[in-house]
Amino acid sequence: MFHIKIADIRALPDNDLKGKIDGLLLELAIEKRKIKATGVSSKVVKVREMKRDIARIKTILNERGAPTE
Repeated sequence: MFHIKIADIRALPDNDLKGKIDGLLLELAIEKRKIKATGVSSKVVKVREMKRDIARIKTILNERGAPTE
């Protein structure tokens, strides 16, 4: 997973952004389960970046006035 740039987020319509949030939340849950099961914290940076990407997308949706849920 790579970092999502703000310009790329702003270029997407609301429906695509909501889909990206759903995908990121699913991937985040999977990574958290892997970390919990193995006890290995090598993916901490990836988890942090996913959380930040979710926050960026939610911020853009809030600026547009679109509901995030």
